[in-house]
Amino acid sequence: MLAWTIYITFIGVLVLMLLPRDNARAARIVALLTAVLGCAVAFVGAIQQTNPGEVTTIVKADWIPAIGAKYFLAADGISLVLVVLTGLAAVTGILFSWNIEKRTKEFFAFYLALIGGVYGVFLSFDVLLLFVFYELTIIPKYFLIARWGSTRKEYGAMKLALYSFVGSHLVLIGMIAAWVVAKGQLGHASLNLVELSQVAFPIAFQHWVFPLVFLGFAILAGLWPFHTWAPTGHVAAPTAGSMLLAGVVMKLGAYGCLRVAMLMFPEGVRMWQGEIACLAVGGIVYGAGVALVQKDFKFVIGYSSVSHMGFVLLGLATLNTIGLDGAVLQMFSHGIIAGLLFGVVGRMVYDRTHTRDFNDLEKMNVGKLLPFAGITFVIAGIASMGLPGFSGFVAELQVLMGAWAVFPKLTILSGIGIVVGVAYTLRAVQKGFYSDVPAEAPHHHHEHPLEPISLPEKVGAVMLIGASLVVGLFPGLLMNWIEPCFKSSLFKRLLEGGSL
Repeated sequence: MLAWTIYITFIGVLVLMLLPRDNARAARIVALLTAVLGCAVAFVGAIQQTNPGEVTTIVKADWIPAIGAKYFLAADGISLVLVVLTGLAAVTGILFSWNIEKRTKEFFAFYLALIGGVYGVFLSFDVLLLFVFYELTIIPKYFLIARWGSTRKEYGAMKLALYSFVGSHLVLIGMIAAWVVAKGQLGHASLNLVELSQVAFPIAFQHWVFPLVFLGFAILAGLWPFHTWAPTGHVAAPTAGSMLLAGVVMKLGAYGCLRVAMLMFPEGVRMWQGEIACLAVGGIVYGAGVALVQKDFKFVIGYSSVSHMGFVLLGLATLNTIGLDGAVLQMFSHGIIAGLLFGVVGRMVYDRTHTRDFNDLEKMNVGKLLPFAGITFVIAGIASMGLPGFSGFVAELQVLMGAWAVFPKLTILSGIGIVVGVAYTLRAVQKGFYSDVPAEAPHHHHEHPLEPISLPEKVGAVMLIGASLVVGLFPGLLMNWIEPCFKSSLFKRLLEGGSL
């Protein structure tokens, strides 16, 4: 059933392309129905999985027999969590983009094409198939930013595309090398991830091929210092684009690091474990520090994403079950919270005030003009800070507990990022919504009351807040999917000697 998340989404793209160009209302309805149906299938399909600790085959058929490539879709608990996240991100992104008037059907067609590619990555258990879906997401990302973005949109789109292609080529080199070595050991050509994860690649081979594949994926996960595409791309993207970039696209990189690089090359991970942890903590502290001094509201959230994705990478570097559980849960949590923050700043604030500059926002008393936006940002902000009761607290706590067992000094250093995170969030709340600066006379484009927050935006915000609260209060709902995966035979070699 989960395979239909992909099929339904691409069918939606085809329907959109057949619509008349001037029928914006029909385009919105088709896009929303497609996303809702895909999300419903994701939820139902995930709930139906009776053994999330094992890889359950969905579809398996010959694709390119000469090289052993198969059309192999499958899922385990990690896939389920990220497919559900994608469904939520797809629906809420459309709700926050209900106002799109410029080439509406093309916008939603690119949007759904990106979502379809993301579903494909999370469900692919053939390395080549995963790579194809991964590449498929690059083109829609580029056009969403270049056509419908703002603030140096062509530069932001090109930078994101170039970084993505460079990372993809590193992955491709490692994938070809692994295929050649695996063919010699298996006696037949295979790109099956489950098979490749059991191949005993030579240790010397793993030591050089692992950093290639891991770095190739980690670039898209915002690994410091290769993160610079992220804030630029987030700021340049339209609201839905920012929500998807932070919500699910950065998770593609982290997922590739775990599912491909770490699973196939466990000895390579162990050799580079310390370096990965150092770069992850560097991203946590650097992202938080730069976010603290930004004057552009959206840049604050962009650098915040780099900081919070650092916790995902730190969790992956622990190589113990608590840290890895926390890393996957943090992928979900950050996707929900960052999506909400970008929705508030991009759609609720920027599209109405036409500014993201804190100096301008301070003089406008935005919290009084748009009370729902102010309250929503406060809730999203405290969720981002890791307040107990929200998903971020449970996720980051597990990452830190797992990291303490392996890197106690780096864990203490990452605490700086947490403290600074509280500071930049409170600063953003104060400057963006609740400043005590006396209000000036409104500018000419603010002489009339600002457009009220629409019902679709309110529904999208409530959905994301609700998701973070439900997972924060009942983390077992997702942990029951995640935990069995790292206790399964698939991850046995990776976790040898590192269980906690």
